[in-house]
Amino acid sequence: MEDRFGHHIRYLRVSLTDRCNERCQYCMPHEEQDWLPRAEILSYEEILRVIRIGADLGISKIRITGGEPLTRRNVLWFFEQLSAVPGIDDIGISTNGTLLARRDKDDRTTARALQETGVRTVNVSLDTLDHKTYAEVTGRDILGEAIAGIDAAREAGFEKIKINTVLMRHRNEHELWDLIEFARERDLLLRFIELMPVSTTEVLTEDNFLSSGEAKKIIEFRLGRLAPRPDVRTNGPSSYYEIPGSGQIIGFIGAMSNLHFCETCNKLRLTCDGKLRPCLGSHLEFDMREILRDPDKTDRDIARFFLHVVERKPEQHEFRENYQPDRKMIAIGG
Repeated sequence: MEDRFGHHIRYLRVSLTDRCNERCQYCMPHEEQDWLPRAEILSYEEILRVIRIGADLGISKIRITGGEPLTRRNVLWFFEQLSAVPGIDDIGISTNGTLLARRDKDDRTTARALQETGVRTVNVSLDTLDHKTYAEVTGRDILGEAIAGIDAAREAGFEKIKINTVLMRHRNEHELWDLIEFARERDLLLRFIELMPVSTTEVLTEDNFLSSGEAKKIIEFRLGRLAPRPDVRTNGPSSYYEIPGSGQIIGFIGAMSNLHFCETCNKLRLTCDGKLRPCLGSHLEFDMREILRDPDKTDRDIARFFLHVVERKPEQHEFRENYQPDRKMIAIGG
């Protein structure tokens, strides 16, 4: 699939749930979250149907998100079914990591079980290594569980484990070096991500926002000049650099400061309540659930729906244009 601007769509991010065991300020700012009723959430079978049809249209990469996807019941069964979909050759999960070390009746960690179902990559959100700051940012004092989950993922043998750190002024800019060392010791790919006004516009105030350029300067102050590595590519819009001396690679995702951020976008997003979104930074979303639950609609109708959404994909996001969120990030999918 290709849109009007030459974006080749091969990647679908799928949210399984709007629920989470954490309360991150930039994702779900208030404790009083109105959870979606179960009837409004897509069933596993509905999601798998969407993915199967998407694969026929050229989707080959799936990343499962939430909320926290591992809070949904029978999630391992879903991953087993997903890995059997023809054409899907890259399955990943985005998680806060706190449930990855949980063990089943056979003493198998959730991380190991995911790897055995065919999950290739794991992205773990980790914004700080300080227990107090972690509790303030996430609303939960469970940093130990998150680190245990990361270590369980390493032991499980995934092809790649990425650590995603959201840059927050007055919160974690003094920890950037420690996070780099943490990633180096564990052979993890660390990426620093700029705040985006997805849940609230207040995250972009001078008191909160820390640009990737400024973070880069902070890192270089201690570690030396970072060498650009344009040859290092992942599926997202990261810009990668090599740390002098160690050869360690780190990335920056600058949706706000990188004017070329959207040029290589290759993804769509499916929310847990069945909205297909062509862009995270746009209010455009299209109700696929209605078609999925219409007994008169065929797979061909759903395929046409896919193509219609791709045709509506904007050239770039609207975050720099006084964007006003209409959904919390947790309702869209990480």
